[in-house]
Amino acid sequence: MKYREIYKSWIESDYFDEATKKELIDIESNEEEIEDRFYKDLEFGTAGLRGKIGAGTNRMNRYIIARASQGLADYINDVENKSADKSVAIAYDCRHFSEEFARTAASVLAANNIKAYIFDSLRPTPELSFAVRVLGCTAGIVVTASHNPKEYNGFKVYWKDGAQILSDIADGILNKINQINDFKAIPSMEIQSGTEEGLIVFLERDIDDLYLQKVKSLSLSEDIDKDINVVYTPLNGTGMVFVPRVLNERGFTNIYIVKEQKDPDPDFTTVGYPNPEDVNAFKLSIDLGKKVNAGLLMATDPDCDRIAIMVRDENNEYVAFNGNQSGAILVKYILEGMRNKNILPPNGVIVKSIVTGDLGKVIAKSYGVHTDEALTGFKNICGKINEYEAVGSYQYILGYEESIGYNVGTFVRDKDGVTASMLLCEATAYYKKRGKTLIDVLNEIYEEFGYYREKQISLVLEGISGQQRIKRMMEGYRREYPHSIENLKLIETIDYTKPEETNMPYSDVLKFKFNDGSWYAVRPSGTEPKIKIYIYSKGHTLKDAKDKINMIKEVVLGKINSIE
Repeated sequence: MKYREIYKSWIESDYFDEATKKELIDIESNEEEIEDRFYKDLEFGTAGLRGKIGAGTNRMNRYIIARASQGLADYINDVENKSADKSVAIAYDCRHFSEEFARTAASVLAANNIKAYIFDSLRPTPELSFAVRVLGCTAGIVVTASHNPKEYNGFKVYWKDGAQILSDIADGILNKINQINDFKAIPSMEIQSGTEEGLIVFLERDIDDLYLQKVKSLSLSEDIDKDINVVYTPLNGTGMVFVPRVLNERGFTNIYIVKEQKDPDPDFTTVGYPNPEDVNAFKLSIDLGKKVNAGLLMATDPDCDRIAIMVRDENNEYVAFNGNQSGAILVKYILEGMRNKNILPPNGVIVKSIVTGDLGKVIAKSYGVHTDEALTGFKNICGKINEYEAVGSYQYILGYEESIGYNVGTFVRDKDGVTASMLLCEATAYYKKRGKTLIDVLNEIYEEFGYYREKQISLVLEGISGQQRIKRMMEGYRREYPHSIENLKLIETIDYTKPEETNMPYSDVLKFKFNDGSWYAVRPSGTEPKIKIYIYSKGHTLKDAKDKINMIKEVVLGKINSIE
């Protein structure tokens, strides 16, 4: 059917509720809006579903959630042993309709004779990954849109290893979803009935305690100055559930919470865009930090899988660390701590994404630790753990990517802002006892290994036309790109749409390496209407590295923008 026909069928059907119909009737004269809501189904991929909340096939609503849940149920029942117990763990964040969507998923799964374990209130994403593994679930669901604006929500799917689904499973689930043409045919079980029948189980606090026990087991040093002042903001999300608790239990008592951002707020009233990568998200933290003389500011995104920090400098101003810099600090602190405790494995490995800088790699090499690369996303980074365990090659220590995601240990198979918050606090306290701030440590790293700088540029192109232009930009740049930039000569081009050359799964990413160690990459975002450019330079001095960044940026951005 064409989008107008589908729009009309939603209004006329007795299946959809009155609020949904009213929302659609109210846009009757807005043809562009109707088309955007109904010209396609919201895409299901390795990141599950993510989109704007609202009525329509290209929006997040309980009907689309029900269909996705039924697709997941059909896939599970298809691939799993018929006699095996099947179960799915479900968590959700603070966003609009998150709890409703989570309960919708539980109701559909229960109606398909699949046990649904659902948390009784909002929880961080990493705990869901942990719960899938501990409970021996077939799969997991997190209802979240991570750091997207308030208008968005999402439905992330995990498999039995606790990692987000890879493309083969995503394709299998999508195939099942596409076979569901009638919303009315999707079964659902009332929450109360499901609970009485043992098909819906609300998870209690023992999972929380087990998770935090594992987090604290990663602690590396007691020879630290715990009397540090730290400001933390959960940005009105799930981080408040665990971050203050784990820091207190580790002995950090001077933790100051930004009170305006402490409680759940689906509108993110005080911040607008709840992305810790954006320095604007730290505005209230900076104000509080100056009042309480804090050396470290930390912010987690709404589902607490990502974390960013700011560190006070010698002028009492706060300096933002990007994901590469925080990652370098964590690599150094963790490997140094493991060596000090004589637990650094001889076959240790860290894993970074293909668009993450090389600073962590050179630090790891100095500790005799190998670095492996994976496609973007922790489904790929943590997916390496299964490979290592299967052949007994490497012992996984940590994984990270430039977009402020970090994973340590193997009990969680996704980004973990709770664990990272503890280790970043610990690193701050460890180096403070040795008379250093994290800025000092970072400068020492640069002096030892070279000056690495990085810049990420995102071009936002929304709607149908934006999606089409992003595709043209990638196609155009793949055909024609600069072979030199000033004195930088291109020595290698990597096209990740060619698995036979990269030994990695297909991914729409282009990477260009220069003769001095600098490089850049271009890719469309997997979750947002953006094309992303990652620029990395290596210089003899900080100025040299910065100049190279600007030089590459000017040429690459000019070329990309010229593609209409």
